[in-house]
Amino acid sequence: MTDMITIDGSQGEGGGQMLRSSMALAVVTGTPVRLEKIRAGRAKPGLMRQHLTSVRAAAEVCDGELIGAEPGAQELTFHPGAVRPGDYHFSVGSAGSAMLVLQTALPPLLTASGPSTVVVEGGTHNQWAPPFDFLLKSYLPLINRMGPEVTARIERHGFYPAGGGRVVVDIQPAPFLNGFDLTSTGRVLNHRLIALVGNLPTEIGDREIARAVRKLNWRKEDGEVRGVRTNGPGNVLMAEIECEHVTAVFTTFGRQGTRAEHVADNLVKSIRGWQKTTAPVEEYLADQILLPLGLSAAQPADCGVRCGGTYLTGPLSQHTLTHIDILQRFLDISIVVNQRQGGQCELTVGSTSSG
Repeated sequence: MTDMITIDGSQGEGGGQMLRSSMALAVVTGTPVRLEKIRAGRAKPGLMRQHLTSVRAAAEVCDGELIGAEPGAQELTFHPGAVRPGDYHFSVGSAGSAMLVLQTALPPLLTASGPSTVVVEGGTHNQWAPPFDFLLKSYLPLINRMGPEVTARIERHGFYPAGGGRVVVDIQPAPFLNGFDLTSTGRVLNHRLIALVGNLPTEIGDREIARAVRKLNWRKEDGEVRGVRTNGPGNVLMAEIECEHVTAVFTTFGRQGTRAEHVADNLVKSIRGWQKTTAPVEEYLADQILLPLGLSAAQPADCGVRCGGTYLTGPLSQHTLTHIDILQRFLDISIVVNQRQGGQCELTVGSTSSG
């Protein structure tokens, strides 16, 4: 029997990322895990609704045993079973991020023995989580490059605090995950601005687009305002920069009392920060692709595909540094970080024999 791993949730960034990645890795590797001091670094520590949904999703996709998974709990124990492909439906029951629930449920199903469909209800565009558009345009194309065929569609948008969003993800797994390198964006093929406006005047989106277009020196035709039906008001301004090898997605959120022009200025600042590093992988994607690349690197050397890979990003966030530690607790891999000129970081994920 595999020895249990104990994770101290007060270490590193001290948030829900440690919980989600630990649960996903426990399922994939069949390793029991005990989590202590869950989300100790947050103002309200312990399990909130979206975290409970995530851990229950992990248990459901493998028929595992959860002990202590209750609202507000700061400790739990998880004994995973075998991964079971199938149809799954998870509901956060609040505006908590549906995308973060997918972070936990998706990785084990990428190499399952058959196809799966996962429906998640909750928030689709949350300020402190990757939005649906990031999943669709930036993250899943890289997952599909690794061998699986994963498609996603949004059936309802869900903004904070009303929630009510619905996302459907279909997964055709692959036997193994083919690693990749991502060290250049390649040519910029297209760029666009999208303002989502739900139950608010569309004039807000018009002002955001006008400001961002002017500051970025893009064309007016590069912007689009989309009115969406939601359970409550919400506004999101996004930019998609499609390049040969990767699509970068940037997001800012409108808030009551914040001028539309200020929302646009924040988006422009994020884009310019990414462009300044000239690294292809922006901060949030750098964190998200670590886990699938880690799973690829941990595969047998004779599996017939490339294992692991290298990518370039900007300065590493505390999220990413913590993620590196968690991956190396569960997987027999090496993650080497090299600082390069211009603020770039090169991450190489490989087996311990190659790292």
